[in-house]
Amino acid sequence: MKVAIILAVLVAAVLCEDHLSGHQEERSQDLSLVKFGPLCSGNPTNRKRGCDRHGCGAYGAKRTHGTHKGLDIVCGDGAVVYAPFDVTLNGMAAPYRRPSAAQKLINNGVNLSGGGLCFKLFYLKPDKYSGSLKKGQRIGVLGPMQRVYPGITSHTHVQMCDRSNPTKYF
Repeated sequence: MKVAIILAVLVAAVLCEDHLSGHQEERSQDLSLVKFGPLCSGNPTNRKRGCDRHGCGAYGAKRTHGTHKGLDIVCGDGAVVYAPFDVTLNGMAAPYRRPSAAQKLINNGVNLSGGGLCFKLFYLKPDKYSGSLKKGQRIGVLGPMQRVYPGITSHTHVQMCDRSNPTKYF
């Protein structure tokens, strides 16, 4: 009987240790998430867009037709947009399917991958749509958002390819 109890205690201890180390592994994976380096000249901390007369920049913010599926990072009109880490450019990305005449001025962006992530940056004119860049290298310049949406906080829109929340990477 004593042997059975000791054996049960040992098995429980081993299972508990496996369970705890699994949680530690999950926590360390969260801690090792890739973090975006500075995206825009003039915003070295990747300050997020708050709310203005055109809406709010947080992921999940209410929109006329649903919710915001990205995160807006403050970036001045004409500001240089940088690679947040080593990336591969995977083609053009356009935020609007049927842009108005004004929206055509900013209906541009790029698909990127790197750091185990797939994401899009909108409202910028990339220097190129393919190839690779090292962290901190120029991707392009932000479009003229004020001409399209006067009074908006100019920004680049970061959208994960699977439309999940990118906030944890900032």
